[in-house]
Amino acid sequence: MTGFSVLLLVFTVISSFFCNSYAQRKPNIVILFADDLGYGDLEVYGHPTSSTPNINILAENGLRFTQFYSASPVCSPSRAALLTGRYQTRSGIWPGVLIPGNKGGLPLNETTIAEVLKQEGYKTAMIGKWHLGVGKAGMYLPTNQGFDEYMGIPYSHDMCPCLKCFYPGDKCFNTCDLQFTGCPLYNGTTIIDQPVDLLGLVERYVDRAKNYIETNAKSGSPFLLYFAFQHTHHPQFAGKSFRNSTLRGTFGDSLAELDWAVGQVMDQLTKSGLSENTFVFFTSDNGPSLRNQNRGGNAGLLKCGKGTSYEGGQRVPAIAHWPGRIAPGRTTELGSTLDLLPTICKITGASLPKATIDGVDMSPIIFNGTKGVRESFYYYFTEPNPKYGLYAVRNRQFKAHYYTEGQINSDPDNHDPDCRPTSKRTARDPPLLYDLLQDPSEQFNLNNVTEYQSIIAELNELKASFEKGMVWGTSQITRDVDPNLEPCCNPGCKPFPICCMCHQKYHSHYYKNSNMYP
Repeated sequence: MTGFSVLLLVFTVISSFFCNSYAQRKPNIVILFADDLGYGDLEVYGHPTSSTPNINILAENGLRFTQFYSASPVCSPSRAALLTGRYQTRSGIWPGVLIPGNKGGLPLNETTIAEVLKQEGYKTAMIGKWHLGVGKAGMYLPTNQGFDEYMGIPYSHDMCPCLKCFYPGDKCFNTCDLQFTGCPLYNGTTIIDQPVDLLGLVERYVDRAKNYIETNAKSGSPFLLYFAFQHTHHPQFAGKSFRNSTLRGTFGDSLAELDWAVGQVMDQLTKSGLSENTFVFFTSDNGPSLRNQNRGGNAGLLKCGKGTSYEGGQRVPAIAHWPGRIAPGRTTELGSTLDLLPTICKITGASLPKATIDGVDMSPIIFNGTKGVRESFYYYFTEPNPKYGLYAVRNRQFKAHYYTEGQINSDPDNHDPDCRPTSKRTARDPPLLYDLLQDPSEQFNLNNVTEYQSIIAELNELKASFEKGMVWGTSQITRDVDPNLEPCCNPGCKPFPICCMCHQKYHSHYYKNSNMYP
């Protein structure tokens, strides 16, 4: 090799090193989004029999929020709000949740976190539960919403027939929607498995996540990984390694598998040398489904659960993690899933979308341990309606309920009658008033106490101002459902829907033991 060749080789190596180093100065973003995980479900939030060693480590080395809110008490709208930084009412993801065959989805003119980061040179991937629509020819799938890659089921796994939930074939403990096609596993816009075997699903998700992390580590590309788990939504499921592995039974086993998956992602970040350059945020889409009672989630000391505007419906666990950048500890500052987009923009130097953004930057809380920007939070019910608007408003520690209503996911037999679906929408005038710092369980109504009348007046003004500025997007969730839009790997086959069946071999120990594939 000539001297010139040697110099050229050295220059190429050095240039490559500095290029990759420069690229990796942009922090990676990992969002770990659990499903129906309640405020009281994790060890670090006080549950005595849950087994979550990996999430414990995440919390011990990260910042744990005690007053963090999902934007909605149910799935689809909470996911829309997280990805856009906007209340679901603005983007049309109301009322309720999307089901297979819905014609609508997250409007393509909405700007997601993925689309924001792609403008900054990021690779983007979404793994797991989407639940923001499929539409004709897959028009609403993640790959049309800013994600380079997608692997997952496009909605809740109870929205399809459940074949089995535990090894070696224990029954599923909930009735699933038998009228729809089997759960489809997408790779991009292509169905690669239908019905997917739930027993091996999480391992497939984890394998894809680990490969994605390692690939980008080698290329030096900054990346976004949005990992939205099916766990711990009903019917709970878990693979062979986790069945009967906890004291908490069915729910605990499912939670243990979720915890394992979190640990695998965190381990891969470490092995790939990326942990010190990656912002990780773990939270849940809404409160726990209490209707499954012993097989359901837990809201801890909070009132009611999923589907309601009480604290149990929307206050969720949340942990921010970034070694060397985020000091371990606990914060009582207000935060929300709405705040992730503006916070990520701040971290990465990206520009905010040119739209009304309801989220705020959480950087002061996360990085400085100081007071946050957010002082207020606004609560919509499961099925928002412009006629009724907000159900509740929080400002600092005070929360006013203008309407109250129970919901089926908070259990028809709940010991608290306010949580039950038989508790119909009730207007509260004056609004019920609670001091959430003193009374997070919402037990002691203060609205008749003279000294709190000025607080109620202030909350009334905030409510009126917010509702005046709310522009409701056209509803994407209607009863106009087309069975031809249900995902099917064999379009036009008969007899529908059971003919929608195809399988891709997957070599993992779950599948080798499941007898589902040859």
